[in-house]
Amino acid sequence: MKAKDLLGRHGETLAVGFLEDQGMRIVDRNWRCSDGEIDIVALDGDTLVIAEVKTRKNLAYGHPFEAIDAAKLARLHRLALNWCREHEFRTALRRVDVVGIVDDGTDEPTLEHLKGVG
Repeated sequence: MKAKDLLGRHGETLAVGFLEDQGMRIVDRNWRCSDGEIDIVALDGDTLVIAEVKTRKNLAYGHPFEAIDAAKLARLHRLALNWCREHEFRTALRRVDVVGIVDDGTDEPTLEHLKGVG
């Protein structure tokens, strides 16, 4: 596995723990379909949360949140609908969150959570 992929998996593991600490229940991870992949699917009370995780070693290529553009956000909303269809999950309450992580491997990772992006 490439170093970038290992960093991404590590970030997703950190994000799962963080979201669980926030009271969310993780219901799926790394779900794939022909449109792409959802990193984390969680429930925050009655709200279905599609969480995108962006992990960086440092800010040399920008803040992790900068990787979420309009096209990525639209794809995440489509993926949320696909996940709901496949799992026969019906809810009017759905949102996309982003967890940004900076972890250089020496200090404690920095985690930031944006709720309800776009």
